[in-house]
Amino acid sequence: MPQNSLIQQTVCYHCGENCNAADIHIEEKEFCCQGCKMVYEIVNQSGLCEYYDIDKNPGINQKIHVRKGKHAFLDNEEICNKLIHFSDGTQKHVTFYLPQMHCSSCIWLLEQLNKLNKGVMHSTVNFLKKDVTVIYNSDLISLRQVAELLTSLGYEPHINLHDLDSSKIKKYDRSRIYKIGIAGFCFGNIMLLSFPEYFSSGDIQETQLKSFFSILNIALSLPVFFYCSSEFFMSAYAGLRKKFLNIDAPIALAIFLAFIRSLYEIGTHTGAGYLDSMSGIVFFMLVGRFFQDKTYQSLTFDRDYTSYFPISVILLKADGTEDQIPASSIKKGDRIRIHSHEIIPADGILFLGKGNIDYSFVSGESMPVEKGIGEIIYAGGKQIGGAIELEVVKEVAQSYLTQLWNDDVFTKKKNEKKVSFVHQVSRYFTYVLFLIAFLSAVHWSVVDPSKTWNAVTAILIVACPCALLLSATFTNGNMLAKLHGFDFFVKNAGVLESISEADTLVFDKTGTLSISGEERIHFVGPPPDPHQQQLIRSLAIQSIHPLSKAIAGSLPIHRPLLVKHYVEEKGKGSTALVNGEKIKMGSAEYVTGEKKIKAGEGSNVFVSINDDVLGFFVVKAGYRPGLETLVAELKQNYNLSVISGDNDSELQHLKHLFGEETEILFQQHPQDKLEYIKALQTRGHKVIMLGDGLNDAGALQQSNVGIAITDEVNNFSPGCDAILDGKQFAKLKKLLDYCGKEKNIIYGSFIISILYNIVGLSFAVQGTLSPVIAAILMPLSSITIVVYTTLISSFFANRIKT
Repeated sequence: MPQNSLIQQTVCYHCGENCNAADIHIEEKEFCCQGCKMVYEIVNQSGLCEYYDIDKNPGINQKIHVRKGKHAFLDNEEICNKLIHFSDGTQKHVTFYLPQMHCSSCIWLLEQLNKLNKGVMHSTVNFLKKDVTVIYNSDLISLRQVAELLTSLGYEPHINLHDLDSSKIKKYDRSRIYKIGIAGFCFGNIMLLSFPEYFSSGDIQETQLKSFFSILNIALSLPVFFYCSSEFFMSAYAGLRKKFLNIDAPIALAIFLAFIRSLYEIGTHTGAGYLDSMSGIVFFMLVGRFFQDKTYQSLTFDRDYTSYFPISVILLKADGTEDQIPASSIKKGDRIRIHSHEIIPADGILFLGKGNIDYSFVSGESMPVEKGIGEIIYAGGKQIGGAIELEVVKEVAQSYLTQLWNDDVFTKKKNEKKVSFVHQVSRYFTYVLFLIAFLSAVHWSVVDPSKTWNAVTAILIVACPCALLLSATFTNGNMLAKLHGFDFFVKNAGVLESISEADTLVFDKTGTLSISGEERIHFVGPPPDPHQQQLIRSLAIQSIHPLSKAIAGSLPIHRPLLVKHYVEEKGKGSTALVNGEKIKMGSAEYVTGEKKIKAGEGSNVFVSINDDVLGFFVVKAGYRPGLETLVAELKQNYNLSVISGDNDSELQHLKHLFGEETEILFQQHPQDKLEYIKALQTRGHKVIMLGDGLNDAGALQQSNVGIAITDEVNNFSPGCDAILDGKQFAKLKKLLDYCGKEKNIIYGSFIISILYNIVGLSFAVQGTLSPVIAAILMPLSSITIVVYTTLISSFFANRIKT
């Protein structure tokens, strides 16, 4: 074939993708589609072309056309009221999630919406959450028009059924920040006001000044005791009610005794008290907990099917009219229309059109399922192709997909009975502490009764397990932050401990081990010449079947040839006249007429030209880079399993990767996966499940740790304990090993805290612990713990990079 028939590759000025056969341009600027050209024209007419100067080719590809009227549901007042989180007359505030946002140019353009439409008063971008908050005048622009404005720029808002319940802006709980601020202020000032007492050894000549300082210290300690430390007392009380001695019990006791003894000593003029130590305990504990409990608000770990379902659907009325209604309002017997690439929100019977349903996110099956009129289509699938009409047989809440969420595993909190080893260690620590206090009381009651009270209270104050708690909180907090740097987002510190205890890993295949759109394709038979490749590609691009799309994408780009009499048969293949030549693609039986032909592993697509069989394409799943090395590493420490909803075309390849001893199951439904995890746990295994779709949601929830693998952390992923960016998948073993270091680091810091406690107790048991020694020991031990945990956890984190 002549070389000039190949299209010269140029990139789109707007989005940077190849223009292929497109001949769309404005002056010297080339575009891959009319959509990209239209966005450029909108930006150019508004004088905002600086958008293209901040980043090269910053736009979003517009090849997928957004259906006209897609956002008509935003004219529904009920839906609008649930999405708008503030309204003051004509001024309204709404926040949209825009997963397309990816660079500084996006931020710049989205904050210039007021220049594109006068009805927009202001817009603010939160890049971490990938959302934009728009303040608009409802007299000049409607909510629907705001959504359409964003869509016209390539930032179509992602709105789902879950948003109707969660669209109101949740107020951030700042109570702990207030407590830290108050405790820190009071701690610092009490310490300063106590210096004269310490440096004069309690002999301040100005008695009025001494009394004034003491009163100020008491006044500053009151908010610390009654407000800032309240969560420790409530946690201790809750634990005792359940007959469980948690780590907050001895801390609350130390705070209480330090406060009461300080009031007694100041009131009787027998000492300066321990108000600075008490405030220091509260301050450092609150800082540690804030550091540990700091979550990634840009991510959502608790998701269900409503986060995936559309917010509205087109209802076809008996009089021939149409209406946009909330998906939650769908009733049995309703006739609804589903357009291409829309999610089916309820089980229904196909009444009109040709169903080509992609269930990959629900069942794990990578190939779409063809449906004919009269067949039932289940909720959660995505229609690929033309519009279809369904009659609803089950409402959203009763559909096949939502039955999975009726399982008990979704109604109880994971690991709700699990007790952290930190609490177990602190319990033994408390028992030892009480024993020392008791023996000291017995000793001094015989030797010198006047020292009994001082000795016992001093022991309980100085040996407070605050250093133990700081060991856990700062270790976990720093490890969570380090894991964040490797795009491994862990829900909370408890997950780290559960990961360290796991002995079994269970993998989903589609989307977890394999990557969509990264298929490995080769041709078995005499290689097609350039002309034959052009014929094959011209036929392949007519089909929406994933195998046809994959083959078309693997062939050189030519101008498509004239295609006539195109026919596609369900589950078999397609045929057409391409430039007058008969081309067939499909199964062996469809193309060759023979049912059993020994072919290659993977999916096989046979090809014939003018009834002459050329050979067949072998299409294999594309697996994540480094998978073979990763599996070899994991097998040394874990039992491995693969459980997939897909067909078994990749069985031999996976057997080669994982070994014959690994259990590999295919065509497993969501409930099958959940039951498989339960069976492993029944046999005593601690299981980590790795998946990516709704079909994995039950297994992720049932497992001891559920890790969602995603190639875009801000896109939809099922409810889980952790989210791992797919680009970091090859580092999974190192990341799991790093989580396993948590206990060792905490035990090391325990030893350091115990050494400080031994020093303090040596004074306390003698009844000679002065406030200045306590004031020095407590902050010093806390700072040492913070420095140690930060340095050692950072050291281990740096080893992940190697």
